[in-house]
Amino acid sequence: MISTLWTLGIIFLSLSCVHLIFIFTSKKQPKKDFSGVFMRVKTWWGMFAVFCIATLFNPIVSLFSLMLLCFFALKEYFSMMKTRKADRRLFLWSYLAIPVQFYWIFIGWYGMFIVFIPVYVFLFLPLPRLLGKGTSGFLRSVSSTQWGLMLMVFGLSHLAHFQFATPEYGANLVLFLVVLTQLNDIAHYLISTYLGKRKVVPSANPTITWEGYIGATLITIAAAYFIYPYLTPFDHTFALFSGLLISLSGFFGSLTISVLRRDLLIGDQEKLKMLHKSYLTRVDSLAYTSPVFFHVIRYFFDFM
Repeated sequence: MISTLWTLGIIFLSLSCVHLIFIFTSKKQPKKDFSGVFMRVKTWWGMFAVFCIATLFNPIVSLFSLMLLCFFALKEYFSMMKTRKADRRLFLWSYLAIPVQFYWIFIGWYGMFIVFIPVYVFLFLPLPRLLGKGTSGFLRSVSSTQWGLMLMVFGLSHLAHFQFATPEYGANLVLFLVVLTQLNDIAHYLISTYLGKRKVVPSANPTITWEGYIGATLITIAAAYFIYPYLTPFDHTFALFSGLLISLSGFFGSLTISVLRRDLLIGDQEKLKMLHKSYLTRVDSLAYTSPVFFHVIRYFFDFM
């Protein structure tokens, strides 16, 4: 608990310093547009509050806070879809799947947790769309909804499973994962914005560059090496591997969800401009890093 408090304290001070620096810079350079940076800082504060609750309190409180995170992430995802009246029942069933998914975590039924959304929800989710007698746009609405559930619920729900799978290390492992994922995103954004030249996929995400990816990977690996003794039971080799794994999976998560969002919002420029203000933009990497990190630890370590 002491190491967790120290880590959260350092994050709080770091966010405060960053916030003050950009406030000071914006006043010194009033002609420059810092709205994108300020929006990112604001969402980082929101995420910091959520993960404080998730790591400082008992697993039940953590479970509910992360369940709410999944709900709002899925709600924001659905708001990007072009929907019809026939899709409402589909969305209702999707929301109902969230407490069921978290119930499997609560009772410790790992087998059902791991197959509920990828197997049972995937197979039966089309039913409300069929019962609604809607055939137009059936494939797009059902497949888009299934993607949303896989990423925003199945992927993020792994964050809650850490504390139930390993009560001794769970909270610290979540903090380790979130700190490295967000640090990777911040480093990637800043390096790509100010130093990046070679864009990875300009049509999907113009801010992602190869310079940003390489720089963020090195920073994430270095951070993993320095903080692993305080938050994890790993040795230095696995800590370095964890930094690389989180950076790589976070990169693919951010890139994949960028493509997905822009495909959903084709022709809706107003919503497309609002992407940078969404919390979904901050948790896109976690939707990938959480399950990947969880299952790699489960494979290599007995305490999971």
